[in-house]
Amino acid sequence: MPNKVDRINIKVPPFETQELREQLVAFLDQDFQTETGRISQKIGNYTWGVYAFFDYDGEPIYVGQTKEQIKTRIRRHLTNQRTDAVAMSVLDPFEVAEIEVWPLPEFEKTEKSNLDAIAKLNALEKAVYELAISRSQFNAVLNEKDPIASSLKITIPPSLRGSVVSEQVRKLRGHPDLRIARRALIISKLAQVISERDVQGGLRRVLYVQARRLAWLADQRYASLGGPAIVPTENDRES
Repeated sequence: MPNKVDRINIKVPPFETQELREQLVAFLDQDFQTETGRISQKIGNYTWGVYAFFDYDGEPIYVGQTKEQIKTRIRRHLTNQRTDAVAMSVLDPFEVAEIEVWPLPEFEKTEKSNLDAIAKLNALEKAVYELAISRSQFNAVLNEKDPIASSLKITIPPSLRGSVVSEQVRKLRGHPDLRIARRALIISKLAQVISERDVQGGLRRVLYVQARRLAWLADQRYASLGGPAIVPTENDRES
């Protein structure tokens, strides 16, 4: 049986962390079918594309674009602190249960400075962002900035969507009481950032949206347990 020192020095990451990494790898390693039905490569290996994150309720919470490998960009969001969205408590990786990716295969061998490719990428991000807003019960996502406006008309191409949490992790992290606590913690961190820095209006919008999301989740939890009927009266107190 390992002693205390052995247990402290165990190099294996916590169960939930390891599960997230494995599920994320499994998602990013899926083959992607293009509009012609041809499997070109794994979804995470595409360079140009747009992605969206969804929470445990299937609610869209963040939309982004990338000109580097999709797997590199998404991993940076979900497995470390090297993005502004995570570092500033705009995006909580613990909230992400599903990912959807819209790659642009036609630009795989295109230079990152190509203006036509950039224009289409911006247009796609704008279209996906508007789609996410329309499907959100809050009519909002947690992006600090709005996508670049684009006059380019674009048809949203095929995408791949999948879960990045196992059933075991979903049971652990998906409990509403834990989600309420986690969401309140993120709001607190974000509010502290805002109070300590000269920030732009985008962060204040994120704080407002997160507060609405917290209020909704708390309301749903309260109602599911019985609402006003579960609140004791003075006569119910022990004498």
